[in-house]
Amino acid sequence: MSNQTKKDQTQELIKETAKNLFFVKGKFDATTQEIADEAGVNRTLINYYFRSRDNLIQIIFDEAQKVEHEKSEIIMNSDLPFKEKIGQFIEGSLSTSLQYPYLETYIVSQINKGNCQKKDIEEDELKKLYKEVEAEMELGNIEKMAPIQFVLNMISLLVFPSAVRPLLMENLMIDEVEFDKIISERKDIILNMLFKN
Repeated sequence: MSNQTKKDQTQELIKETAKNLFFVKGKFDATTQEIADEAGVNRTLINYYFRSRDNLIQIIFDEAQKVEHEKSEIIMNSDLPFKEKIGQFIEGSLSTSLQYPYLETYIVSQINKGNCQKKDIEEDELKKLYKEVEAEMELGNIEKMAPIQFVLNMISLLVFPSAVRPLLMENLMIDEVEFDKIISERKDIILNMLFKN
Protein backbone atom coordinates (compact mmCIF):
# COMPACT_ATOMS: atom_id res chain seq x y z
CA MET A 1 0.00 0.00 0.00
CA SER A 2 1.40 3.42 -0.96
CA ASN A 3 1.87 6.21 1.57
CA GLN A 4 -0.74 8.31 -0.26
CA THR A 5 -3.30 5.50 -0.07
CA LYS A 6 -2.64 5.08 3.65
CA LYS A 7 -3.01 8.87 4.19
CA ASP A 8 -6.28 8.89 2.23
CA GLN A 9 -7.60 5.95 4.26
CA THR A 10 -6.65 7.59 7.56
CA GLN A 11 -8.24 10.88 6.53
CA GLU A 12 -11.42 9.10 5.47
CA LEU A 13 -11.44 7.08 8.72
CA ILE A 14 -11.28 10.27 10.77
CA LYS A 15 -14.07 11.85 8.72
CA GLU A 16 -16.31 8.77 8.93
CA THR A 17 -15.66 8.47 12.66
CA ALA A 18 -16.63 12.11 13.20
CA LYS A 19 -19.80 11.58 11.12
CA ASN A 20 -20.63 8.52 13.20
CA LEU A 21 -20.18 10.44 16.45
CA PHE A 22 -22.17 13.46 15.25
CA PHE A 23 -24.89 11.97 13.02
CA VAL A 24 -25.35 8.45 14.39
CA LYS A 25 -24.64 8.89 18.10
CA GLY A 26 -25.67 12.56 18.37
CA LYS A 27 -22.45 13.62 20.12
CA PHE A 28 -22.17 17.07 18.55
CA ASP A 29 -19.63 18.32 21.09
CA ALA A 30 -17.20 15.47 20.58
CA THR A 31 -13.65 16.72 21.05
CA THR A 32 -10.74 16.02 18.73
CA GLN A 33 -9.47 13.61 21.37
CA GLU A 34 -12.78 11.72 21.43
CA ILE A 35 -12.81 11.55 17.62
CA ALA A 36 -9.19 10.33 17.60
CA ASP A 37 -9.87 7.73 20.31
CA GLU A 38 -12.95 6.44 18.48
CA ALA A 39 -10.97 6.26 15.20
CA GLY A 40 -7.96 4.66 16.90
CA VAL A 41 -5.56 7.35 15.69
CA ASN A 42 -3.35 9.96 17.32
CA ARG A 43 -5.12 13.30 17.94
CA THR A 44 -2.40 15.19 16.08
CA LEU A 45 -3.49 13.45 12.85
CA ILE A 46 -6.79 15.38 12.99
CA ASN A 47 -4.87 18.65 12.93
CA TYR A 48 -2.49 17.26 10.29
CA TYR A 49 -5.30 16.30 7.89
CA PHE A 50 -7.91 18.95 8.74
CA ARG A 51 -5.89 21.77 10.44
CA SER A 52 -8.53 22.08 13.19
CA ARG A 53 -11.70 20.59 14.62
CA ASP A 54 -13.62 23.50 13.06
CA ASN A 55 -12.32 22.63 9.58
CA LEU A 56 -13.26 18.98 10.10
CA ILE A 57 -16.74 20.08 11.21
CA GLN A 58 -17.07 22.34 8.15
CA ILE A 59 -16.14 19.47 5.82
CA ILE A 60 -18.62 17.17 7.54
CA PHE A 61 -21.30 19.86 7.46
CA ASP A 62 -20.72 20.42 3.73
CA GLU A 63 -21.12 16.68 3.12
CA ALA A 64 -24.31 16.66 5.21
CA GLN A 65 -25.65 19.59 3.21
CA LYS A 66 -24.83 17.70 0.01
CA VAL A 67 -26.94 14.75 1.23
CA GLU A 68 -29.82 17.15 1.98
CA HIS A 69 -29.44 18.86 -1.39
CA GLU A 70 -29.50 15.53 -3.21
CA LYS A 71 -32.80 14.71 -1.50
CA SER A 72 -34.22 18.09 -2.61
CA GLU A 73 -33.08 17.39 -6.17
CA ILE A 74 -35.54 14.49 -6.30
CA ILE A 75 -38.43 16.92 -6.04
CA MET A 76 -36.95 19.76 -8.03
CA ASN A 77 -35.58 18.03 -11.11
CA SER A 78 -37.70 14.94 -11.63
CA ASP A 79 -40.32 14.60 -14.35
CA LEU A 80 -42.16 11.91 -12.41
CA PRO A 81 -45.79 12.45 -11.40
CA PHE A 82 -45.97 14.65 -8.30
CA LYS A 83 -47.06 11.97 -5.82
CA GLU A 84 -44.34 9.62 -7.09
CA LYS A 85 -41.73 12.37 -6.67
CA ILE A 86 -42.88 13.06 -3.14
CA GLY A 87 -42.81 9.31 -2.44
CA GLN A 88 -39.19 9.11 -3.63
CA PHE A 89 -38.27 12.15 -1.52
CA ILE A 90 -39.90 10.59 1.54
CA GLU A 91 -38.17 7.25 0.90
CA GLY A 92 -34.78 8.96 0.51
CA SER A 93 -35.34 11.05 3.62
CA LEU A 94 -36.35 8.06 5.72
CA SER A 95 -33.37 6.07 4.45
CA THR A 96 -31.03 8.93 5.40
CA SER A 97 -32.76 9.19 8.78
CA LEU A 98 -32.10 5.52 9.45
CA GLN A 99 -28.45 5.83 8.41
CA TYR A 100 -27.83 9.16 10.21
CA PRO A 101 -30.52 9.65 12.87
CA TYR A 102 -29.12 12.99 14.10
CA LEU A 103 -28.24 14.57 10.74
CA GLU A 104 -31.06 17.14 10.63
CA THR A 105 -30.59 17.99 14.31
CA TYR A 106 -26.88 18.52 13.65
CA ILE A 107 -27.55 20.79 10.66
CA VAL A 108 -30.01 22.89 12.67
CA SER A 109 -27.56 23.09 15.60
CA GLN A 110 -24.82 24.37 13.29
CA ILE A 111 -27.12 26.94 11.69
CA ASN A 112 -28.26 28.06 15.16
CA LYS A 113 -24.61 28.60 16.09
CA GLY A 114 -24.21 30.82 13.03
CA ASN A 115 -22.02 28.27 11.28
CA CYS A 116 -22.27 27.01 7.75
CA GLN A 117 -25.43 28.68 6.48
CA LYS A 118 -26.41 27.33 3.09
CA LYS A 119 -29.79 26.91 1.43
CA ASP A 120 -30.89 23.53 0.10
CA ILE A 121 -33.18 25.13 -2.45
CA GLU A 122 -33.29 28.24 -4.62
CA GLU A 123 -36.23 30.65 -4.77
CA ASP A 124 -37.22 29.76 -8.35
CA GLU A 125 -37.17 26.04 -7.45
CA LEU A 126 -39.40 26.72 -4.45
CA LYS A 127 -41.87 28.67 -6.60
CA LYS A 128 -41.96 25.76 -9.06
CA LEU A 129 -42.67 23.34 -6.20
CA TYR A 130 -45.48 25.57 -4.90
CA LYS A 131 -47.04 25.66 -8.39
CA GLU A 132 -46.96 21.85 -8.52
CA VAL A 133 -48.59 21.66 -5.09
CA GLU A 134 -51.29 24.13 -6.20
CA ALA A 135 -51.92 22.08 -9.37
CA GLU A 136 -52.39 18.93 -7.25
CA MET A 137 -54.81 20.83 -5.02
CA GLU A 138 -56.81 21.92 -8.09
CA LEU A 139 -56.95 18.29 -9.22
CA GLY A 140 -58.32 17.36 -5.77
CA ASN A 141 -55.33 15.18 -4.85
CA ILE A 142 -54.32 17.36 -1.88
CA GLU A 143 -56.44 19.31 0.61
CA LYS A 144 -56.52 23.02 -0.25
CA MET A 145 -54.08 25.04 1.84
CA ALA A 146 -51.20 27.42 1.31
CA PRO A 147 -48.50 25.40 -0.51
CA ILE A 148 -46.01 26.19 2.25
CA GLN A 149 -48.33 24.34 4.67
CA PHE A 150 -48.07 21.21 2.52
CA VAL A 151 -44.26 21.47 2.59
CA LEU A 152 -44.26 22.08 6.37
CA ASN A 153 -46.53 19.09 6.91
CA MET A 154 -44.29 16.84 4.83
CA ILE A 155 -41.06 18.01 6.49
CA SER A 156 -42.61 17.79 9.97
CA LEU A 157 -43.84 14.25 9.41
CA LEU A 158 -40.40 13.27 8.15
CA VAL A 159 -38.04 15.09 10.50
CA PHE A 160 -39.82 15.39 13.85
CA PRO A 161 -39.54 11.73 14.91
CA SER A 162 -35.78 11.71 14.28
CA ALA A 163 -35.25 15.15 15.81
CA VAL A 164 -36.71 13.97 19.12
CA ARG A 165 -35.60 10.35 18.81
CA PRO A 166 -34.18 9.92 22.35
CA LEU A 167 -37.25 11.53 23.91
CA LEU A 168 -39.66 9.35 21.94
CA MET A 169 -37.67 6.19 22.62
CA GLU A 170 -37.70 6.84 26.35
CA ASN A 171 -41.32 7.94 26.65
CA LEU A 172 -42.68 5.29 24.30
CA MET A 173 -40.41 2.67 25.89
CA ILE A 174 -38.91 1.40 22.64
CA ASP A 175 -35.35 0.48 21.75
CA GLU A 176 -33.22 1.47 18.74
CA VAL A 177 -34.26 -1.54 16.65
CA GLU A 178 -37.96 -0.96 17.22
CA PHE A 179 -37.62 2.79 16.58
CA ASP A 180 -35.81 2.13 13.27
CA LYS A 181 -38.56 -0.33 12.27
CA ILE A 182 -41.21 2.31 12.99
CA ILE A 183 -39.32 4.91 10.92
CA SER A 184 -38.89 2.48 8.02
CA GLU A 185 -42.69 1.96 7.93
CA ARG A 186 -43.54 5.67 7.68
CA LYS A 187 -43.49 6.20 3.90
CA ASP A 188 -47.04 5.03 3.16
CA ILE A 189 -48.36 6.59 6.37
CA ILE A 190 -46.94 9.99 5.40
CA LEU A 191 -48.16 9.72 1.79
CA ASN A 192 -51.67 8.85 3.03
CA MET A 193 -51.64 11.87 5.32
CA LEU A 194 -50.46 14.25 2.58
CA PHE A 195 -52.60 13.00 -0.34
CA LYS A 196 -56.33 12.31 -0.58
CA ASN A 197 -55.88 9.41 -2.98
